[in-house]
Amino acid sequence: MEVCALTGSTGVIGKKLRKNLPFKFYNFRGNITNLKTVKKWVNGKDFDLIIHLAAIVPTRKVNKNYLKARKVNIKGTENLINALLKKKIKPKWFFFASTSHVYGIGKKYKKLREKNKTHPTNKYGITKKISEDIIKKKLKKSKIQFCIGRIFSVTDTTQKPPYLIPSLEKKIKKSKNTLLLKDLNHFRDFITTNNISSAIKILYKKKKTGVFNIGSGKYFFLKDIAQLIAKKYKKKVKYHDNKKASYLIANNQKLTSLGWKPKKFSNTLKYFY
Repeated sequence: MEVCALTGSTGVIGKKLRKNLPFKFYNFRGNITNLKTVKKWVNGKDFDLIIHLAAIVPTRKVNKNYLKARKVNIKGTENLINALLKKKIKPKWFFFASTSHVYGIGKKYKKLREKNKTHPTNKYGITKKISEDIIKKKLKKSKIQFCIGRIFSVTDTTQKPPYLIPSLEKKIKKSKNTLLLKDLNHFRDFITTNNISSAIKILYKKKKTGVFNIGSGKYFFLKDIAQLIAKKYKKKVKYHDNKKASYLIANNQKLTSLGWKPKKFSNTLKYFY
């Protein structure tokens, strides 16, 4: 059985990868901003591939402590790359979990391709774009093949606030009167953790390199999701649009051309009925 080194193993995606992928996992434990700790882990065992998930992800958390987010997301990635480059027996494949936020939020409906220009409009997207650039620069001439997965809006029934859907559920469930929800007139591409697992599996199987969008290719209106949750708990909600509608939707043809087919997000939404 192949050995997969994994950072971010205790996160929502990390837990699902350990459950779904056919590897023996070598999980990182410790402070990824500490180069000495990272080097010790990288050199502690030989592995066939590495999947780098470790990051501060929720935009609220990133905005609240941007300095820490930069250290974890950027410095942590740089530490990992530097340690890998000095490792004697290097892994065959490196996967980096990036985000759709590197593209920035669109004001019109348009599916984003991997070749679209990147222009992060939030701090989380900035940390991931800088990390992408570090990976491309440092691994370009190395023997380590690398793949960057730009993951769109992640959803899982085990997610907790401050992620969007569980945050909405918490607000709606606790409401006693008609709840006013603000800024939900937006369209997003939700992708389940099971679909992310299957995407990474096929990317590794075919040893793909470069950038791939990991998204459903379909949009979901945030108000519709809120309405489903309100229906589940028999609550009343109303909306106030304090911003113009925005879009963040994947063109996933590059990934689906490999034979990958995402399962419907609507199956996951049944959890909220």
